[in-house]
Amino acid sequence: MPQALLVMTESTYRLQFGDEQLTRLRSLVTLGDPVAVTDLDAPEVRRRLAEVDAVITSWGAPALTAEVLDAAPKLGLVAHAAGSVRGIVTDSVHARGVTVTTAADVNAVPVAEFALAAVIMAGKKAPFLARRGPAAPWPDAAARARLGNRGRRIGVVGFSRTGRALMERLRILEPAEILVADPYADETQVAALGGQLAGLDETLAGSEILSLHAPALPATRRMIGARELALMPDGATLINTARGALLDHEALAAEAVTGRIDAILDVTDPEPLPADSPLHALENVVITPHIAGSLGEEARRMSDHAIDELGRWLAGEPLVGRLDPDVAALTA
Repeated sequence: MPQALLVMTESTYRLQFGDEQLTRLRSLVTLGDPVAVTDLDAPEVRRRLAEVDAVITSWGAPALTAEVLDAAPKLGLVAHAAGSVRGIVTDSVHARGVTVTTAADVNAVPVAEFALAAVIMAGKKAPFLARRGPAAPWPDAAARARLGNRGRRIGVVGFSRTGRALMERLRILEPAEILVADPYADETQVAALGGQLAGLDETLAGSEILSLHAPALPATRRMIGARELALMPDGATLINTARGALLDHEALAAEAVTGRIDAILDVTDPEPLPADSPLHALENVVITPHIAGSLGEEARRMSDHAIDELGRWLAGEPLVGRLDPDVAALTA
């Protein structure tokens, strides 16, 4: 049988691979001892790499460098049981024709669910009203009339896997409009999900609720700064479940302290934010500890996906999550 090696931290291995997953794997490939490793430089691991046909990677896996690949001449598949392969899959992997598949589409599911929940809560200002405490007066009739989710104008920055998954779920809210800002998006595909392709400035200015789903790239670092935040309408809510580096947090603090816009942040930069960040004290800013992505049993959805992909690869069938080397640089 072909041989496979799992490459990830020990804690990730315990989280993602139970008896069911290991039984499925052993029906497809031979697993050596140890089954999972983190250090690819150890001599005993290098000996194993010489016989390995496929590796399943996940959180904490080291980079698959040219030196590592030299030790694995039979390697034909890297099945990533998580989202981003940045920092793991190097140019050498693509140059040698090794097939790469990722569970990014699967990991997008809980993030999109979390983002949808954040949109719904933002529409009724629920987390911000809760932070005001029991002594705060309840919203009066005029304020209540401004709450709700039906007919909202929602913006999505980044027509990524998660951005698309969120748009599919937004339909249940019957939004008035979904504006999408992404220079690489196809207008027809955006329209098929009920959205309208627009520039970033137009999306910012036209969105009562704005959700970020762009990748962290040099070109997107601090893409939402003071100028961009100033374009958002009064009372708007910014949601970030993507990457903290997309947002200038000092600029957000300066805007949010006025009470003009609100924010729900699941990711920050740095992460976590320093204890003295003014964002912590603002009633109109909610910060959660990077929990939107796959956690608990959700993580095994990704390992199941990687095992499915391994089975398809061994059978010569098309892969669902195959990573195109030409677009790898644009992914998160």
